[in-house]
Amino acid sequence: MKVFRIIGRSFRDAFKSVFRNFSLSMASILCTTITLLTVAISLVVAYNIQDITNSLEKELTIVVYLEKNATNEDAEFIKSSIEAMDNVEKAVYKSKDEWKNEMSEYDSSYQSLFDSYDENPLLDSFVVYVKDVKSLDTITNNIKALDKIESASYGKDAVNTMLSVFDFIDKVTVVIVISLIFVTAFLITNTIKLTIYSRRNEIEIMRLVGSSNIAIKMPFVIEGFVIGFLGSIIPVIITIYGYIILFEKLNGHVLVELITLISPYNFIFYIALIIMGLGALIGMLGSLLAVRKYLKI
Repeated sequence: MKVFRIIGRSFRDAFKSVFRNFSLSMASILCTTITLLTVAISLVVAYNIQDITNSLEKELTIVVYLEKNATNEDAEFIKSSIEAMDNVEKAVYKSKDEWKNEMSEYDSSYQSLFDSYDENPLLDSFVVYVKDVKSLDTITNNIKALDKIESASYGKDAVNTMLSVFDFIDKVTVVIVISLIFVTAFLITNTIKLTIYSRRNEIEIMRLVGSSNIAIKMPFVIEGFVIGFLGSIIPVIITIYGYIILFEKLNGHVLVELITLISPYNFIFYIALIIMGLGALIGMLGSLLAVRKYLKI
């Protein structure tokens, strides 16, 4: 029962402190709101970049052309050899006649071009799908080493550039999120420090009458929780409605249909929960650090 009384009294004192130091609390809540809003935007961008990267990676393939004199038996052997390689998901065979039909359907001028040849000038091929795009170069070189292979390529320069850009953006967003979390903790910690200083006489009296360390620390920890939670409300609202509106305005695509945004439901609500949890957790930890350091208890 004593524990419940301490917790109840701590919540009461925490809310009193927030309203007693209203201007100080509002300044901290406002700063927390701004930083958490930036964290929310960074998380949304980071998750979408990761999703776009994963989607594009699935589209990256190796195109393998067989030599003109390759037989069906050669094609079967090459297919089994490719699919036996590490990090290869599958190899899809496409004959030169299939290529010819597809190109003719895409543009009728190709049909006239093919008619000018005595035989189909195209080559049989494989489209190779990989499990890990970082292994594209290794797999391509291994395929080239097989017999009856005319060529194997995946657009090395363009792919490497794209992967480097996405990797850089991903790392930058992670650094931004972590930095903003520390900024939020710093702001709340300093707010609690000022509150502790303004209540130093009250704290000394509590010590003299024999209050336990937990009874002294608990109100400050809960105050940090309240500040962090209140500071997360506006970012959560802006993030939810802002992302839904943006998704609908862009029809779920960025620039081209290939680059799609993550559907708002239930993704944006997960982000909202993360932001609320971060606000409350950072507020509590920031308060705890301030109490431990400046009360020496």
